[in-house]
Amino acid sequence: MRDATDADLDRINEIYNWTIVDNHVSFDTEPFDLDRRRRWWAARDPALTCLVAELDDRVVGVSYSSWYRPKSAYRCSMETTIVLDVDVRGHGLGTLLLGGLLDRLVEQNVHTAVAIVALPNPASMALHRSLGFVVGGTLPEIGWKNGRYWDTALLYRTLDR
Repeated sequence: MRDATDADLDRINEIYNWTIVDNHVSFDTEPFDLDRRRRWWAARDPALTCLVAELDDRVVGVSYSSWYRPKSAYRCSMETTIVLDVDVRGHGLGTLLLGGLLDRLVEQNVHTAVAIVALPNPASMALHRSLGFVVGGTLPEIGWKNGRYWDTALLYRTLDR
């Protein structure tokens, strides 16, 4: 696991786009092209963290923080995102990558980590629960994608200092 660099953007894009196409995991509806991914990277606040996991010198996962909400009172809370290459799921890399991100958030004095999980997604729910996240609520039929409505779970974890 290491900090992501701009050299990782192509793989980050490939991994993330899996969540968009024929899938409900991300509520994005169009895959990112590389130019859009580069704009995303360039616009990121330097206070935010983006980590990648490598296996055999190949990026196989990404986890990053983003501001939970734009209002200043939410500055103590960060949203977390994690996406793994489909070929490496179920081998502990998600725990390593999301756990590493949470460690960084603790170092940055973030008070609360938030995750929004499109349902159903038992693997993501199990990962988040294993790292101390609890369900704060469910938003029924909050997103429309692939011809139907999807629920999301709002999970949170107060971070230790």
